[in-house]
Amino acid sequence: MPKDQKERKGHKRDKQELEKLGLGSSKTSYAFSYDPSLLEKVENHYPQHKAWTTFICPEFTSLCPKTNQPDFATLYLNYIARESFVESKSLKLYLFSFRNHGDFHEDCVQLIAEDIFTLIRPYYLEVLGEFTPRGGIAIYPYAQRFLQKDPFFVDLANQRLLNYSPGRYSL
Repeated sequence: MPKDQKERKGHKRDKQELEKLGLGSSKTSYAFSYDPSLLEKVENHYPQHKAWTTFICPEFTSLCPKTNQPDFATLYLNYIARESFVESKSLKLYLFSFRNHGDFHEDCVQLIAEDIFTLIRPYYLEVLGEFTPRGGIAIYPYAQRFLQKDPFFVDLANQRLLNYSPGRYSL
């Protein structure tokens, strides 16, 4: 068995690392207003490998800032991690915190991209929102953030943006 396989097979997260996470308590508290402090990151034990991570949130809800009507979307969060990645339950709680947040679709998607990029500083990140039509109009905002120093990820970002169309990077 190659050395790197032995190391991977026996790798476990230590108890101290897991105890730092604010999760796993017997009761989950839900924030009812936008709260980026809910996001938590976890160390990436394989930063030498480039790999996509995708989260799909089919029940995203926010409020229209003008009418206070609820807006519903499926959100797609795609990223290539560096030193850390987003802890999934914290992401769920963070996205739930938009439930009573009044903002336009495009602003919600940009805000989510910025919060997550600031938290984990991935090589590349994109957030897509497929909002349910209201008033006969569907809105599908797209936001991306990337390391501008690395030509590979600059090229990836340019290609993804140039080739973007609704439904192309989602299910």
